[in-house]
Amino acid sequence: MTETEPGFDRHMLEALICPQTHTTLEYDAERQELVSKAAGLAFPIRNGIPVMLVDEARKLD
Repeated sequence: MTETEPGFDRHMLEALICPQTHTTLEYDAERQELVSKAAGLAFPIRNGIPVMLVDEARKLD
């Protein structure tokens, strides 16, 4: 796996939605995060597992 490849199945991304706004997410390969622009949050991916908890998300600038 390279740095640009996600540590998870990309098809899973299609099934994941923001837990706060219920909108789609964008994958940020560089930061290993799933980004919800609608909520202004970035959810981390740790050890190949997306952490979809609002309390664990980083607020976007």
